[in-house]
Amino acid sequence: MTINESDCKIAASTIAVKKHWNEAYLHNKTENLGWYEKKSEQTLTLIKESKLPKDATILNVGAGSSNLIDNLLKEGFGNIIANDISEEALKSLKNRLGNNDQVNFMVDDVLHPLKLNTLKNIDLWNDRAVLHFFLKQQEIKAYFNLLKKVLKPEGFVIISVFSKNGAERCCGLKLKRYDVQMLQNELGDDFELINSFNYTFINPSGGERPYIYALFQRKI
Repeated sequence: MTINESDCKIAASTIAVKKHWNEAYLHNKTENLGWYEKKSEQTLTLIKESKLPKDATILNVGAGSSNLIDNLLKEGFGNIIANDISEEALKSLKNRLGNNDQVNFMVDDVLHPLKLNTLKNIDLWNDRAVLHFFLKQQEIKAYFNLLKKVLKPEGFVIISVFSKNGAERCCGLKLKRYDVQMLQNELGDDFELINSFNYTFINPSGGERPYIYALFQRKI
C-alpha cells in the first residue's frame, strides 16, 4: 500500500461530514480503521513532557474510538473530554469503557461548535489527525480560534498531523499537510514550541503514514 491510498473504503465525494464519519465507524471495527493504534505512545510521550497534573483537563478533539482515552485513564488522568463529530465513534468508545465518570463524551463539530465553545481553562488540547482535514482558510481559522478560546494561559497543545511528505488523502478525503513552522504560524507568537518530531505510523493495512508531532505551550 502506498501512502497515497485511502485508509477506508467509503466514498466521500458528496457525503456530509457527519454522515461520512458515522459510516466509517459503523462499517469498520476500531482495530481495522486506518488510524488505529493500540497504544498512543508518541502522544503520551509529549503529555509526560508537559508534566501535567493528574487532575488536568484534557480535551481530545476528534477522539473517535481511540485507545488514547484508555491510555490516559491507565496513566491516572481523571478529567478527560472525548470529542468527536461522530456519535457512532463515541458510542463505540463509551461501550468499550463502560460507565466512567472520568470521561466526558462530547459530540460536537470543531468548526461549528455548540458545546466545545462553552469550555474554559483547558489544560491540554490534543489533536491526532483532525486539523489536516480542514482545507479552507476559514475552516483552519475557526479551528485555531476555538483552540485559543478554550485553552488556559500556559496551557499545552499537541497537534499530530500528516507531514509534508505524508498521505494526500485519508478515508476518502483530501488533506492539508503540515510542517512545524506552518503550525507555529497558525498558533502565533503567543505559543512556544516545546518539542516536535517526525514519526512514520504503520497503519493496520501495513501502509506508511508520515506524521509530524508537535507540543506547544501558551505563553500567556
